[in-house]
Amino acid sequence: TWTCLSCVSSSAAVMSSVLQKLVSPMTSGPAEPPRNKVTVVGVGQVGMACAVSILLRVRPNDTHTHTHTHADKLRVLGLIPRRTTYLVPPGDYAVTANSRLVVVTAGVRQQEGESRLNLVQRNVNVFRSIIPQIVKHSPDCTLIVVSNPVDVLTYVTWKLSGLPKHRVIGSGTNLDSARFRYLMAERLGIHSTSFNGWVLGEHGDTSVPVWSGANVAGVNLQKLNPDIGTDCDKEQWKDTHKAVVDSAYEVIKLKGYTNWAIGLSVADLTESIVKNMSRVHPVSTMVKNMYGISEEVFLSLPCVLNSSGVSSVINMTLTDDEVAQLRNSADTLWGIQKNLKDI
Repeated sequence: TWTCLSCVSSSAAVMSSVLQKLVSPMTSGPAEPPRNKVTVVGVGQVGMACAVSILLRVRPNDTHTHTHTHADKLRVLGLIPRRTTYLVPPGDYAVTANSRLVVVTAGVRQQEGESRLNLVQRNVNVFRSIIPQIVKHSPDCTLIVVSNPVDVLTYVTWKLSGLPKHRVIGSGTNLDSARFRYLMAERLGIHSTSFNGWVLGEHGDTSVPVWSGANVAGVNLQKLNPDIGTDCDKEQWKDTHKAVVDSAYEVIKLKGYTNWAIGLSVADLTESIVKNMSRVHPVSTMVKNMYGISEEVFLSLPCVLNSSGVSSVINMTLTDDEVAQLRNSADTLWGIQKNLKDI
C-alpha cells in the first residue's frame, strides 16, 4: 500500500482553500472550552444511570464518563449518542479538563460482615487517587458526590479537593425527599408535586422527616394532626418515613443494587446547577455552626443550587425535636469521620 505525497499536499491545499472561502473568522485562537461540560467519574450501574439521565434531561455540551470497571459494562453506554459522550480509559483525566460539573459515583461496595468505618476507609483510599486528578484538570468545577456513605464521602471530597464548601455537594436526601413526597401524596390521594415535604440530615437510617413543615397548598398537616409522625399518632404516618429509609434496602434485595432513581435525582441536581435555576434541593452541605452543630459535618439541608453551586441555605424553622434529630444525625456522621485516616 502506498500514498502519493503530491496528492496529499494538493488535497490539503484544496481543503484549506474551501475552508477559507466558506467562513469568515471573527476571532483568533482556539475555541473556548464548553461551559456546560459534565464528567461522571465511575461507570458502574449508578454512574451509567447518572450519565444517561443527565444526557436525557440536561443535554450538556459534553458528558465524559470515567471508569475503572470492566469494558463489558461500558457497552451499555453505546445507547448514548457518541457526539456528546466519551468513555475515558482509567487514569486518563486530561480529557475531563475544564468540566463545569463533576459527578463522582466511584467507590467500593460493602462486603458481607464489613464495618461501615472500614468501608469508608477503603473508599477514602479510592478517593485519594480520584479527587486530586479531577481538581487538577478542572480547578473551577463543582463536585457532586454520589458514592455511599454519601455524607461522609462528601466531607472526604471537600478535604481532599481544597475547594470551597459551596462547590462540594453530596446528593444527600434529594432522593429521600422525592420518595417521601411520592409516598405521602399517594396516601393523601394527590399528585406528588402537590405535597410539600422534606427529609433532612443523613442519607441513611438517621434521616429526619420534617413533619412540622409538611403541607398541601399551605395547609400544615401537623396542625390538622398534632401527633403526626410520632409514636402517639393513631394513623401511623411515621410508617411513610420508615418506607423511605427501607426503600433502598428493598430494591437491593430485589435486584442487587439501586441505580435509576439516584441517576434521575442527580440529573435533577445537575439541571439546577448547569441551567442556573436557583432551585431548592435537600443536598449534603457543610453544616458547622448551624442548628447547634459544632463539628465539620456534611448533611442535608434545603440548599439553593445555581451556577455557583450551593449559593445559600434555607433557614428552616424546625421544632426542638427535629433539631435534636438533626444533631443526632451529625453526631452519627462525626463518629465515623473522626477516625478516618489520610485525608
